[in-house]
Amino acid sequence: MTSVTTPTDSVLSLPDHTQLPDSDGTFVKNLQEHPQSILLTDSIKPVLETLHPDGQYCIGQDSGIYWRLIDPPERGAEAPDWFYVPNVPPTLNGKMRRSYVLWKEYVAPLIAIEFVSGDGSEERDKTSPSQGGEGEVGKFWVYEQAIRIPYYAIYEVEKAGVEVYRLVGNAYQLMTPNDRGHYAITPMGVELGIWQGRYQNAELPWLRWWDAEGNLLLTGEERAEVERQRADLERQKREEIVEKLRSLSPEQLNALGINPELLD
Repeated sequence: MTSVTTPTDSVLSLPDHTQLPDSDGTFVKNLQEHPQSILLTDSIKPVLETLHPDGQYCIGQDSGIYWRLIDPPERGAEAPDWFYVPNVPPTLNGKMRRSYVLWKEYVAPLIAIEFVSGDGSEERDKTSPSQGGEGEVGKFWVYEQAIRIPYYAIYEVEKAGVEVYRLVGNAYQLMTPNDRGHYAITPMGVELGIWQGRYQNAELPWLRWWDAEGNLLLTGEERAEVERQRADLERQKREEIVEKLRSLSPEQLNALGINPELLD
């Protein structure tokens, strides 16, 4: 008697994030990668909390996206330096994700970002499975044709520039920056571009977010500093007003409806 394997049986037998490696075993090639990822995540968080009041979104930083099942498993994954997936839970069964497994989630990332450490050829590699030897495929091809990520950004700190591609039909099209030199990521209501400044003690051209009006999205530390400056300014204005009032006579203060004793 011939046994038949149903599609449901095959799906249930596929490994999940707990059964797959959490990385490809390579080390970080650029010391800027970690702070750059933190900068992107920290500053976009208020926007994502507005877009997802239920908290259903996931951010990956140098984490594997498994798009095909192959041996060894790492060859079936790409690990963008930064990516965002809307409308999926941030944890699975109360645990942090070890990786993002496409055949278990079905939802592709909305945007993937790569930080170039070499000459950029790896990030722009369009080698398809039929062209590559021993199952090797190009990163660009995987994002465009296999995972089909709507937006793909390639950031090159050495050139102080970023290329952003948008999936149109079946192929990526290089986007044109707006008048501010930014790229509109319309579904998120933000823009992506280069900001020259100091972050974590390094003066560099950093990849950052802006809102649709061109206002820089601040990190938590930057927001706290703005609040501190605003509070200092308000306190200074109050002190100046009090000093001016103290220069008035009791009669003048009474005429203004102010009790002179309150200024002591």
